[in-house]
Amino acid sequence: MDSRVSELFGGCCRPGGGPTVGGTLKARGAGGSSSCGGPKGKKKNGRNRGGKANNPPYLPPEAEDGNIEYKLKLVNPSQYRFEHLVTQMKWRLQEGRGEAVYQIGVEDNGLLVGLAEEEMRASLKTLHRMAEKVGADITVLREREVDYDSDTPRKITEVLVRKVPDNQQFLDLRVAVLGNVDSGKSTLLGVLTQGELDNGRGRARLNLFRHLHEIQSGRTSSISFEILGFNSKGEVVNYSDSRTAEEICESSSKMITFIDLAGHHKYLHTTIFGLTSYCPDCALLLVSANTGIAGTTREHLGLALALKVPFFIVVSKVDLCAKTTVERTVRQLERVLKQPGCHKVPMLVTSEDDAVTAAQQFAQSPNVSGESLDLLKVFLNILPPLTNSKEQEELMQQLTEFQVDEIYTVPEVGTVVGGTLSSGICREGDQLVVGPTDDGCFLELRVCSIQRNRSACRVLRAGQAATLALGDFDRALLRKGMVMVSPEMNPTICSVFEAEIVLLFHATTFRRGFQVTVHVGNVRQTAVVEKIHAKDKLRTGEKAVVRFRFLKHPEYLKVGAKLLFREGVTKGIGHVTDVQAIAAGEAQANMGF
Repeated sequence: MDSRVSELFGGCCRPGGGPTVGGTLKARGAGGSSSCGGPKGKKKNGRNRGGKANNPPYLPPEAEDGNIEYKLKLVNPSQYRFEHLVTQMKWRLQEGRGEAVYQIGVEDNGLLVGLAEEEMRASLKTLHRMAEKVGADITVLREREVDYDSDTPRKITEVLVRKVPDNQQFLDLRVAVLGNVDSGKSTLLGVLTQGELDNGRGRARLNLFRHLHEIQSGRTSSISFEILGFNSKGEVVNYSDSRTAEEICESSSKMITFIDLAGHHKYLHTTIFGLTSYCPDCALLLVSANTGIAGTTREHLGLALALKVPFFIVVSKVDLCAKTTVERTVRQLERVLKQPGCHKVPMLVTSEDDAVTAAQQFAQSPNVSGESLDLLKVFLNILPPLTNSKEQEELMQQLTEFQVDEIYTVPEVGTVVGGTLSSGICREGDQLVVGPTDDGCFLELRVCSIQRNRSACRVLRAGQAATLALGDFDRALLRKGMVMVSPEMNPTICSVFEAEIVLLFHATTFRRGFQVTVHVGNVRQTAVVEKIHAKDKLRTGEKAVVRFRFLKHPEYLKVGAKLLFREGVTKGIGHVTDVQAIAAGEAQANMGF
């Protein structure tokens, strides 16, 4: 991790810290704006400015891996060739975890040749037959004319192919929503998921609040979840037609789960917990056009960079500001994105074509901005999974490990836990162990039922979030930060561990005996610095290997896990390099009890 990220944290901790950010998209009402950073050495796909085509002659050469396929034309293929094309489509769909993009009229080296209208019509017909063969749906994303050595008009067509994998109900992406207090995070999610614009007084956000004080103050203090679906044709599926959550899941082939996090600095620990525990695929950073980069905006951006969570930026409240104010905020964002600690190349989204390009480049270089709520929906619909099928398969072959993030008691159901399955597969009826308890033990339990996005689910796979019903298991024995694992795993626990860290910001010097709150995955606990190897103290920007000791109870940690610690304005990041495993029953002695 680049230690220059400390500039982002340091600026928001000091009074009068300057502006920062990166990326911009403008949406009316409760909408916003976003900007997407494109890879530096790569030419952007042609955009339509002022009605004139200005397309580059080449796209990047076709990659063997990934979910993007170039085809010059697909006109009347032989049966043997057709079967080969179908097999190729299955591969691309597998690489994209259910989504693939076909560029018709493009050679393998990326040359934009284009096709005449009749050839393009025949090629799309063949592509439709291929999709039917594998049980997929196709949607034309965009058509563009190209300048080629021909008297007849020629164009290339970009097509999205989507197929829900046989072992899943829908494709799933988790998006964490960040931003300063009063930037409009909950209102934007309310508009997206309810399908109605806000009334200007916060009506759209009411369904997202979980507590009375949130409704009264209009500020989020807890973590809430909302879903937005897209069907196979790319159409939005939400609560607008009085649908239930179960109906949205049944009608959707792709599901976006928004994790609404707190914006006020008072609840920063909750926001960090949401980012480290719920493993979002990417983050949406909301910036208010009228205030620009203010409050916790800079710090939230620094958190996303430190935890390597890809992000895009949406500018809200553009209808409340003069055009010059909006432009000033966009320039602020672009300036911050280009800073050494961030090093992003912002891309302004002002058309549907831009939204498609931004979504496709997002996995390589994350950040987005646009000019209406519809563009944000287009972007979310095309946003690809950021992990490939091989990584997913490897995780599923490991033993079961479920992180406990939330604990509930539901009438007639019993104890229920919510969280994310880090590895393996979890089924109804599975026997697992949960822990560690205060004395370092793991307790046996049984998974009675599973729900995902408020609908029943029989099998949970690695990377998916869900709630698990545990029947009459005593809730008092559970706490956030525990893990439920397969008994075969023989889990180890620790109260002392070492981590290689970078001190992002500290007002003076960081020494032995200093206490910080440590975040590792779903673990959140106060720890004391026992030793700084090879140094007596640390200053902002310095690196070292540090030994920590938990103060309250032992935890389940794994070597290599990302770590973030904080205390007041002090911030640091790193990864676990060693854990001193202890056996059950030894925990209290090791904690110094």
